[in-house]
Amino acid sequence: MQLTIKTHAQTEMIDVTDQVQRLLADQGVRSGLCMLYVPHTTAAVTINESADPSVREDILMVLNQMVPWKAPYRHLEGNSPAHVKASLIGASQLVRIDNGRLALGTWQGIFFCEFDGPRTRKMEITLITG
Repeated sequence: MQLTIKTHAQTEMIDVTDQVQRLLADQGVRSGLCMLYVPHTTAAVTINESADPSVREDILMVLNQMVPWKAPYRHLEGNSPAHVKASLIGASQLVRIDNGRLALGTWQGIFFCEFDGPRTRKMEITLITG
């Protein structure tokens, strides 16, 4: 299965928790594992607080400070910072499914992380039932 995600900024974090949960419900999965994978070298997926949007802003602020857009990068496409950020965050997450729900903590959500947008992206979802 796959989610298509349209991003709107060079760097942003988009909460996709509800979309992933709907896919689980559509498939009728009650228990197992949900693997999320981003097949892009300048995007990532992470789990973090979804209740307060300022957390996302803080994460992006720190990433942008750690990996600035202007530096003596050698990659000719000009998007080296996006590659570095994607490597720091990671391309996949694994979430347990319990009673038909993603077994996330009270404040947790799943975020698609764009580091070279805006673009149309994909997130692959594999359900392992049991």
